[in-house]
Amino acid sequence: MQDFSFLTTWVDNSLRSFMPGWLSVTVECLLIGVGLLLVYALLALFYIYYERKLCAAFQCRLGPNRVGPMGLLQSFADMFKMLIKEIIHLNHIDRFLFALAPYLVIIASMLAFAVLPWGNGLQVIDFNIGIFFLIAVSSIGVLGILLAGWSSNNKFTLIGSLRSGAQMVSYELSIGLSVITMVCLAGTMSVSGIVAEQENLWFIFKGHIPAVIAFVIYMIAGTAETNRGPFDLPEAESELTAGYHTEYSGMHFGFFYLAEYLNLFIVSGVASLLFFGGWMPLHIPGWDAFNHIMDYIPSVVWFLGKAIALSFIIIWFKWTFPRLRIDQLLSLEWKYLLPINLFNLVLMVLIIIAGWHF
Repeated sequence: MQDFSFLTTWVDNSLRSFMPGWLSVTVECLLIGVGLLLVYALLALFYIYYERKLCAAFQCRLGPNRVGPMGLLQSFADMFKMLIKEIIHLNHIDRFLFALAPYLVIIASMLAFAVLPWGNGLQVIDFNIGIFFLIAVSSIGVLGILLAGWSSNNKFTLIGSLRSGAQMVSYELSIGLSVITMVCLAGTMSVSGIVAEQENLWFIFKGHIPAVIAFVIYMIAGTAETNRGPFDLPEAESELTAGYHTEYSGMHFGFFYLAEYLNLFIVSGVASLLFFGGWMPLHIPGWDAFNHIMDYIPSVVWFLGKAIALSFIIIWFKWTFPRLRIDQLLSLEWKYLLPINLFNLVLMVLIIIAGWHF
């Protein structure tokens, strides 16, 4: 399989050949930042089109079909519209926190974005507590949502942000326990280490029943964590207009819109990392010819393909199930998912101690 570390090493050596070390590191950080922003924007445009087409298919419609062939340029048209829309300045709000909130949401998703293993040797941040760092930075987003609702000085935004805070804090427990269950199986919190442990078989197969249970709970909790249907109570249009971002306009609203779709990709990317090997091809022990063929597919294609396929499941949830009430949403977490997750974690530990996993 192609290793992209040769590319990063070549860039580093080329820069160091004609500039001091501190300057080369600065240039590399700028290049990485620009690259992440570019991928961030392109993925958001793709996901907007992707969900619209899937939604249309579920509802027996065509979806975008006018701007460009098969409506491919519709997302670009919406992006330009968002960029040129006026940012409306409101009275009787906390101006500093109101302006800060969307940037906090974007920063949280960008930091989580950087931890994902995009390919073999293609990862921005890789250290021995990568999963801990991922969970920590992904929790920053709820602060932006709470600030957005409170600083807008609007009862709809405040209710929406409080709902979102309660929802995200609650379901973070289930996400964290599902992640810990798979970390126990991997024996490491390093992102590259978790991928390397799945060289012979993905964890969804290697971990038996506890891995499947952890995957199901993670997908449900991940859907709730991104405020998507049927867990979209913070943005319930029939009750709260647009929820916590009702008062936002122009590109400030666009930041929340972008973060929602990128959080969808991050949740799917982490699921592919923990359960389906990240960029690791499907290898079956003893099937050497099959494994060799799988290695021809680039690692970036494996990772993006898995993430997009898992995103399909989350989008399927939204356009299939009706919205829950807030009491049903919290009962699902505290009365069902959390106890099952705790039991599942103990079960995984017992399987590992007994050596029953593959």
